[in-house]
Amino acid sequence: MKVTIVDKQTSLEISEKLVEKQVKAILKEEKIKTDEVILHFVDEKTIKKLHLKLFNDPKETDCITQPIDRPGSETAGYHILGEAFICADVAIKNAFEFKTTPYHELTLYVIHTILHLIGYDDINKEEVKVMRKKENYYLNLLKEKNIFKNR
Repeated sequence: MKVTIVDKQTSLEISEKLVEKQVKAILKEEKIKTDEVILHFVDEKTIKKLHLKLFNDPKETDCITQPIDRPGSETAGYHILGEAFICADVAIKNAFEFKTTPYHELTLYVIHTILHLIGYDDINKEEVKVMRKKENYYLNLLKEKNIFKNR
């Protein structure tokens, strides 16, 4: 499986190998098979433009997911789970607000986007509860597997 990482921001150093290991660990645990996942790390200006274009909302957001091929769906030979856009600038702001680190936030966004790409949602209270439980599970799993950067 290929994890394509496009890093178009300069606020945080992104370890492509670490992010790839995180994505693969989550998908393995969820028993999801795909040929590719694409993650874009972007700045605040870019995430605002995307949020406006895709959701008619001009505010910044932490991440945006765009599922492509549903998990388990048959494709014409190559399965792309989807693309995600993750904002490093928001990770920095939220780390300060939530008293964590930017890398903790960034890892949380990676987990969150993968969960969205495989079908989890956070629209209503029950879905949010399930999503938070899964996020915490994967934060702990990645720490246990030592594929978590928290500086």
